[in-house]
Amino acid sequence: MSCPSLHRPVIGIIGNMNLLNQSYPVHAGGTMNSCALAEVSNAMPIIIPSDPAFVSVAELLELCDGFLLTGGRPNVHPSEYGEEETPAHGDFDRGRDAITLPLVRACVERGQPILGICRGFQEVNVAMGGTLYPEIRDLPGRMNHRMPPDGTIEEKFALRHTVRFTEGGVFHRLMGAQEVLTNTLHGQGIKTAGSRIVIDGLAPDGTPEAIYVRDAPGFTLSVQWHPEWRAGQDPVSRPLFEAFGEAARAWAEAKHAPMARRA
Repeated sequence: MSCPSLHRPVIGIIGNMNLLNQSYPVHAGGTMNSCALAEVSNAMPIIIPSDPAFVSVAELLELCDGFLLTGGRPNVHPSEYGEEETPAHGDFDRGRDAITLPLVRACVERGQPILGICRGFQEVNVAMGGTLYPEIRDLPGRMNHRMPPDGTIEEKFALRHTVRFTEGGVFHRLMGAQEVLTNTLHGQGIKTAGSRIVIDGLAPDGTPEAIYVRDAPGFTLSVQWHPEWRAGQDPVSRPLFEAFGEAARAWAEAKHAPMARRA
């Protein structure tokens, strides 16, 4: 017996620590993340206060059917991949590091769905043993992948470069196209790929933009761009969030199946 159709899978949105009005600390998530999950993934989004003072990985794994690892201004602390902190590494959120990195590893092992976006993409790589460049635009031959400093939100999230997928690979099959157009709003990027990380899509300058975890039993797709922007209308974002929702529903159904049998 499957999970009732009224029961949407629960997706935990990894929240970012921010200062509201430069003084009031909050854990927050962009509404476009919630919109993409609710309208395209057909899931119920909840924002996770990503700090071990409030939640544990074990509790989150039981509460949620999947996790959206969001973008965010703070970066993964370089000590998490064996490097020293420098000014180029920017701001940090050590509470989020303490939750997301073990959460990724647990989800990969369990087959529980995760979708990584921007910082979340970087977290998946670091969690699996990879490293990051602190600033992509400083590397020879690389373009500036950062968010434009000025303009409307539409201009900042506008499609700006192509991503080319491995022929016949996971993303190629999902998108139905080997090359797509995406936005770009990130400063850091993959330096070395972690164990089992498959780089399945590249920007024209060679920057990794799409990855998954090899031989993982569940959904582990992650992208360096921001597919949550107008996810329902974008032909690249929509299949990604639809597939994530399907994976989360399958997890929820499997979780509810033993209870249904007991009833």
